[in-house]
Amino acid sequence: MPTPPAFPTALPAPRTPDPMSAPVLRWGVLGTGWIAERFVSSVQNHTRQRFTAVASRDAGRAKEFADRHGIPGSYGSYEELVAAADVDVVYVATEHTAHLACARLALEAGKHTLVEKPLALDAAQATELAQLASARGLFCAEALWTFFLPRFDVVRQILDSGVLGDLHTVLADHGEHFAPGHRILRADLAGGPLLDLGTYPVSLATWVLGEPAEVLATGQPHPAGVNGQISAVLRAPAGNQAVVHTTLFSDTPTTATIAGGHATLTLPGPFYQPGDIHLTPSGGGTTLTYSEPHTAHEGLHFEAAEVARCVTEGSRETRLRPLEASITTLRAMDAIRTACGIEFPDQPDAYAQSVIPTGL
Repeated sequence: MPTPPAFPTALPAPRTPDPMSAPVLRWGVLGTGWIAERFVSSVQNHTRQRFTAVASRDAGRAKEFADRHGIPGSYGSYEELVAAADVDVVYVATEHTAHLACARLALEAGKHTLVEKPLALDAAQATELAQLASARGLFCAEALWTFFLPRFDVVRQILDSGVLGDLHTVLADHGEHFAPGHRILRADLAGGPLLDLGTYPVSLATWVLGEPAEVLATGQPHPAGVNGQISAVLRAPAGNQAVVHTTLFSDTPTTATIAGGHATLTLPGPFYQPGDIHLTPSGGGTTLTYSEPHTAHEGLHFEAAEVARCVTEGSRETRLRPLEASITTLRAMDAIRTACGIEFPDQPDAYAQSVIPTGL
């Protein structure tokens, strides 16, 4: 067993390039809901990227969104937007059930595509999108913004340094209470915590420990007719384990821990947003801390800047969240769903306007 490096005297600085330095691309947005609002606002506040069009199934809603954000083009159909000559990249911000159809539409129109998390409902759908993007020579990625944050570049450097020693345990949790009527409580929209809140702890576990060899999971139903909470153990091939939890019933600490034989890294909640990192040597000792402003969803712009750099450089994926990593996470979530008996609505094989919702 190799000797781990000496415990550091300070944590590394993030290597994240200045988002303002990213080459400027022209963006089109599919969907006009909560996440689209925050993505556009963050990107406009912190980068030089340009939004040239937005689309909704409701033309009036698209126009209101465009006026609110100073976007020159608005469309009452997704087909019109992806055909627009002044759009380089399409950001898919529709409901989860529409991600496959909308991303497929954009890629088939020859547009580079960033798909809000989850990339698709399951690993099979995500694989289809990855194959389509490869065949068309287009950039495609999942907009799982956590992995693009400066905070997570520091985590990445800590993991790469080997200072934790052999990694044995990942603990991660994400719980929020939702009032009746929220889209996450709708079974027809693949509701429940797994694809939404649960993406964060499961993706952390698969990133750190790799694809699990075994998944044990149990769930509890919600009165709205969706799954309400899930607890799962993901066992890696070498026996290392991740314990993840997600719930719609209540607010939880939403923290994460990565524990190795020589040190432990902790991420205070919300662990998936901009924030602090603590590194503590095993057996006690001085804890090192990295801190950054807790700006919440203002951090969404980092993923847009990375997309602009990749597209301009001719890269068809980002190393910060490769498509295979997204597919691996979805395979783990497929196994969790199977263990808990969770079923999502069937999806059409072809794009159909009548079944694509308006947006988040």
